[in-house]
Amino acid sequence: MALKFGRVAVTGAGGMLGIDMVKALEPHAEQVLAWDRAALDVTDLDAVLAMFGETRPEAVVHAAAYTKVDQAEAEPELAFKVNATGTRNVALAANKNGAKMAYVSTDYVFPGMGEKPYYEYQETRPINVYGQSKRAGEWLAAGLLSKLFIIRTSWLYGENGSNFVKTMLKLAEKGDPIRVVGDQIGSPTYTVDLAETIVRLLETEKYGTYHVSNSGSCSWFEFAEKIFELTGLAVDLSAVTSDQFKRPAPRPAYSVLDHSELISNGFPPMRAWEAALKEFLARLPLRG
Repeated sequence: MALKFGRVAVTGAGGMLGIDMVKALEPHAEQVLAWDRAALDVTDLDAVLAMFGETRPEAVVHAAAYTKVDQAEAEPELAFKVNATGTRNVALAANKNGAKMAYVSTDYVFPGMGEKPYYEYQETRPINVYGQSKRAGEWLAAGLLSKLFIIRTSWLYGENGSNFVKTMLKLAEKGDPIRVVGDQIGSPTYTVDLAETIVRLLETEKYGTYHVSNSGSCSWFEFAEKIFELTGLAVDLSAVTSDQFKRPAPRPAYSVLDHSELISNGFPPMRAWEAALKEFLARLPLRG
């Protein structure tokens, strides 16, 4: 297989998506530069410019982010510093060095008031600080860089780091009743599948905004149901409403993503979320 890239960088390379992103890129590049937080503070413009100047990547996947949705309500300055200013810094450096950039954004840029999947160019109106900071990152990157993929995704889980699937399995081990919100609808997305799709995008010049999530949708409660069905775990599981399960940051009630741009640009849609979850659970070393 011919290598498509010489050198590709990944910010946030120590995170859940970042680790899988590095693995997905390795067969396609001569070198993958894995920049975790210790290697590169994306909020430091001078450091970002220096790193790009020294290493000269052809492309960068910007996965570094402030992702603590509830905590962002209490520290909006930090959320914007990382998600907006940090994204601007990476976009500036990419533009200066002629590199492509893939910016990983979120379904939380949408208000979640509808009942139909959101397509790529619908109006965004985030209802929490995290979503606002990620949307600001989209604006800043798009204003600075033409060779840009904005990739909105949702409800991520993977082998590395904490996520909903692992949380459910840990709660099941405790044996206590489990209550999960049943009135928020979205698309669970496996980081391995997301990373592979980002590689496909980067191999082209079909720049733009893409919605990239596993196909289909469910509520958090239905997601939990499927986790326990596939693992064969007997649990006391019931659904609650968002009003019964108050969180500091409001969540979109419906944030399913439409995949029109992937399809119209000739990319295969991602597999059903149930199939991805089944594979993930089969791989998960925590089981047993």
